[in-house]
Amino acid sequence: MTGTACLALRLPLLRAPPVATAAVLSNSRAMLRMTLLVLAAVSLLVLGRTPPADAQARAQKSALEKKLLGAKVLKCKFSTVSTGDWEGDKTKASVAPSKLEIAFSSIDVDEGTAEADGGYGNAFIVVKYAQGYLHFVQISDAGPLYVTTVLAIETTPGHFKAMHSRHEFTPTRMEGFTSRPELYVGECTPSG
Repeated sequence: MTGTACLALRLPLLRAPPVATAAVLSNSRAMLRMTLLVLAAVSLLVLGRTPPADAQARAQKSALEKKLLGAKVLKCKFSTVSTGDWEGDKTKASVAPSKLEIAFSSIDVDEGTAEADGGYGNAFIVVKYAQGYLHFVQISDAGPLYVTTVLAIETTPGHFKAMHSRHEFTPTRMEGFTSRPELYVGECTPSG
C-alpha cells in the first residue's frame, strides 16, 4: 500500500461516526443551555435579594432624609472650629473649641430658600438638597461666602451631623468677628 492509501484507511478509524457526533453535540448543547439557565436563575436570586440589614439601613436613611427635608427650622451648634491663615507663602491651620450657634428658619427646599439668623440680623439663604446633603449658601454683598451643610446622618437621635464654613478674609483681626477662613463642625436639630 502506498502512504496515501494507508492514510485514507486510518482516517475513518480516527473519526467518530456522524450519528454519535450529532448526539454528543446535541447533549452538549442541552447541558450548556441547562447550565446557563441555572446560572441565570441563581444570579437573579442572589442579585434580586436584599439582605435584611441593608433594607433596614436604607429605610432608616430614607426616614432621616424625610425628617431633614420636612424641617422648617434648623438650630445648629458647632463645637469645633478650624481656622486657616497664611504666614508669607506658607499656610497653617489651628483647631479650637467653638460655641457658634446658627438658626435657619422658613426653610423651603422646593423653592430653594430659607432665612438665617447668625446674630447679625436675618439674611437670605439659597437652599439645595442632594443625596442626603442639605446645603445652605449665603453670599454677602460685602464679599464673604458662608456655607452650611447638614447631613442625613444622626450624631444622636434627633441631631444631624453638620458643617459650616466661612470664606472670609480681612487684613486686620478683630476678636469675635471672622477675619480668616473657618470650618466649623457640629450638629443641627430640625423642627416644624
